[in-house]
Amino acid sequence: MNIATSMINNKKEIDAWIKEYLNQINLNSKLKKAIVYSVTNGGKRIRPFLTSSLSKDLKLKKTTYKRAAIAIEFIHSYSLIHDDLPQMDNDDLRRGKLTTHKKFDEATAILAGNCLFSLAIEILSDKKTHSDSKVRSNLIKLISNYTGVLGLMHGQSLDLQFEKKNPSQNQIMKMYELKTSKLFQFAIASPFILSKRSRKEISKALNYGKNFGLIYQITDDILDYEGDIDHIGKTPMKDIVSNKKTLVAKIGRNKAIELCTKLATECTNNRSVFGSDKFIYKNLIFNLIKRTY
Repeated sequence: MNIATSMINNKKEIDAWIKEYLNQINLNSKLKKAIVYSVTNGGKRIRPFLTSSLSKDLKLKKTTYKRAAIAIEFIHSYSLIHDDLPQMDNDDLRRGKLTTHKKFDEATAILAGNCLFSLAIEILSDKKTHSDSKVRSNLIKLISNYTGVLGLMHGQSLDLQFEKKNPSQNQIMKMYELKTSKLFQFAIASPFILSKRSRKEISKALNYGKNFGLIYQITDDILDYEGDIDHIGKTPMKDIVSNKKTLVAKIGRNKAIELCTKLATECTNNRSVFGSDKFIYKNLIFNLIKRTY
C-alpha cells in the first residue's frame, strides 16, 4: 500500500474515532456545535496518521494509540481556532470553510479551543490510554511543555512580534520549530513513550518530528505564495498582506526547498528508529517537500 492510500484510509478511520468520541459528550449547545464544527470540517489528519502508523509498527494496542491520536488532533484543532482569530492571523477561511469565529463568534471560538485542549488532557490522563501512571504523566508533561510558554504559545508570540521586526533566518527557523514542529514532535514521539522505548529512540523520533515540522511550515509558506484557494483551503498571499516574516521571503523559494531537502536527509540517515517500515517515513518526509496542498 502506498503512502497516499494509507493516509486516506487512516483519515477515514480517525474521522470515525473523533465523531465517536464527540458523540459521547452529552451536551446540546452552541459551544458543542462549535467544537464539532472545528474538528470535523476537514483536514489531512497527518499528525494522528503519524501517531497511529508508528503505533502499529510498535505493536501498540489500538485502544491506546486511538486515544492518543484523538488527543493530538484535538490539540491541533484548538491551535487552529486560536490562530485564526482577529487578534492573531485574522483568517476568514480554514480548509475552504468559514473559520470557527466567523461561523459562530469570537467568544465561542475561544471557548471551543479551550475545551478541545482540556479534552485532550483528559484523554491522555485517563487509564484507558495507558495503565501506567508514569507513562501518562510523561505524555502530559511533554504536551504541556510543547504547547505552553516554551513551545507553541511562544512560537505564536514570536510570529506576531516579527511582523514589526526583521528577524534573522535562525530566528525564523526557531519560531517555526516552536509553533509548528512541537506538535509534530509529540505526535511522532508519543508512540515511543506509550511503548516505553529508550530515551535514545525517543530522541531520534523527536529529531524526525522537528525536521518534519520545519519542512511542513516552509512548504506551507510556499503554498501561501503559489497556491490558490481551491487547493490550500485558505486565503492565499495572506503572509504578504499581514507582513509575515517567512523563510521564503527571507531567502527565496529555491534556497528554501534546498534547506527542506537537507532537513529531510538529515533526519532519515539513521532509519533504525522506524523499524520495518522505515522507508515509508523517508518517502513521506521527502514527498512533503513536493506537496501542493
